[in-house]
Amino acid sequence: MKKEFSTHWKSSKQPRKQRKYRAKAPLHIKRKLLNVGLSKELRKKEQKRTIVIRKGDKVKITKGKYKGKTAKVEEVKINLGKIYLEGMQVKKQEGSKVNIPFRPANLQIIELNTDDKRRMKTKLKNSKTEQVKEEKK
Repeated sequence: MKKEFSTHWKSSKQPRKQRKYRAKAPLHIKRKLLNVGLSKELRKKEQKRTIVIRKGDKVKITKGKYKGKTAKVEEVKINLGKIYLEGMQVKKQEGSKVNIPFRPANLQIIELNTDDKRRMKTKLKNSKTEQVKEEKK
């Protein structure tokens, strides 16, 4: 794989090439890599399995030390691929508090942030096209 990002590259078994693909990807593609799974209730309601996480979404932590806890998304760093949650902080030795970064694979969306009209509009449009496809079958 070359030094710069290539849209023609499909896949590789080599982890180093997979990591390089994610690291060299432009932001519009890195954003799509921040998909988080929906809870069972939301899956039925939205007719989707995953959705890109946004600030204000309520999530449940599914893996790790904080497993089972729920919190609101405080910040999403697309470039790093990390998600920061409200109240999830660790105290440093010097006394200051630092937010804990979470990977999208370790989270599950419980409640969507409905403040953004454009997000809700595109979500509805996508679910309508899926319904039309099901009716044709």
